[in-house]
Amino acid sequence: METMITTFAELRLDEQILSGVESLGFAEPTPVQSQAIPLVLEGRDLVASAQTGTGKTAAFVLPVLQLIAGFAASGQPPISEAVAETLDTTPDVGEKSAEAGQPPRKRRRSRRRRKDAGTSAAGGHSPLALVVTPTRELAQQIERVTSAVCEKTGQRAVIVIGGTRFDQQLKNLARGCDLLVATPGRLIDLVERKAVDLSQIRILVLDEADRMLDMGFWPSVRRIMRSLPKKRQTLLFSATIPQSIRSTIDAMLHDPAYVEIARVGETAATVEEHLCPVTQGQKALLLQDIIRTGGAEQGSGLERVLVFCRTKQRVDDMRKALAKAGFDVEEMHSDRTQKARIKALERFREGRVQVLVATDIMSRGIDVSGIDAVINFDVPLDPEDYVHRIGRTGRAGAAGHAYTFVAPDELTPLREIEYFTGKLIPLWDQPGFSYDEHRIIPNQARSAVRPKRMMFSGSKMRGRGPSGRRFGSR
Repeated sequence: METMITTFAELRLDEQILSGVESLGFAEPTPVQSQAIPLVLEGRDLVASAQTGTGKTAAFVLPVLQLIAGFAASGQPPISEAVAETLDTTPDVGEKSAEAGQPPRKRRRSRRRRKDAGTSAAGGHSPLALVVTPTRELAQQIERVTSAVCEKTGQRAVIVIGGTRFDQQLKNLARGCDLLVATPGRLIDLVERKAVDLSQIRILVLDEADRMLDMGFWPSVRRIMRSLPKKRQTLLFSATIPQSIRSTIDAMLHDPAYVEIARVGETAATVEEHLCPVTQGQKALLLQDIIRTGGAEQGSGLERVLVFCRTKQRVDDMRKALAKAGFDVEEMHSDRTQKARIKALERFREGRVQVLVATDIMSRGIDVSGIDAVINFDVPLDPEDYVHRIGRTGRAGAAGHAYTFVAPDELTPLREIEYFTGKLIPLWDQPGFSYDEHRIIPNQARSAVRPKRMMFSGSKMRGRGPSGRRFGSR
């Protein structure tokens, strides 16, 4: 029987990393941390999927910082025997290799400068680890965890993201770094300017790997990977690893270990889901009523609500409507400046704003504690986005509620979500709300299993003429 890990010390993390864990306030490792950290420390390529809010960021930050500290101290990163001769045989799909290191012995806090380290064009030592993530907010969240640990280890992390000025990021890179956290677009710009050298990268982490490997981000990720050494350790982390990207994963990684805390499409048990049939014209009124009354937990109202809309225009319109109705509200979408996005998120995180209305830019990895409810004002078109959206509440074991407004023209994407998650979203009506009679209530006896597609067989009369004979029969 496998021994249950109850402390971070059991994961072979050293004293400086454990001190960083303490500063982060982590009491005991989550399942994804317990399973992933030892595998990363062994130098294995890894694919890890776990529900949102389960500590995936720390699951790669802690062991990666420990490994690269060992690389720096030894002067030459050791390479795993299993992948020492790995060659890239699929240049069109990605870099297929890995590199490993052993966790270092106890080290002094003052990190020695690497003897073998390259230097960036700006003069600082080049990073040994790279974390690529799809959004600026995710990069900043990773930086917060990384910075807390680096304060204890003496290491240096730098973040480079779009929407901000180049000059400060160039200065930060000029000072050198051990770990680089980046969004794809800005990283490519810096590489092309020769402002950052990726030739020393020993560990690559793709956060929100399902998004990073889909067609939208994949060309950028592939360009970045061409700047990396072929021999490296590659780690993929996400809440969902769909079948559609499995072939890409197989080409990128060498004999990867898999950590699957939850099956694809599984939602967090701490989130109570509610399906709210309503017409498009009544969505705004229903939203306001749920916020004021507390929804399923009737009381004094909801204190912190995250509302998802499908488009930037819908977000703008909803923010104006809620502000007019007297709510403290902010909005987040890609057209807002980075400064405005940071301000909106901080105000929401600090509780100075009751409602944050956003596009799916907020659906992945944004860690804001104490969100009472997530409200899908629009049904997401991508079923995976539904899992990510509702995962913003019910985090770290706390209870949360998720409400999905479904209008008559949104029944198809609703069914796709239910097929993906393998369960029906329970129907729920807001007490006392006067619903439009034209709303469509989904059949409660509907199935969550996608029907098998069969070749068309037609009826017994298929292919018969007016006489009843089959065409071509004699």
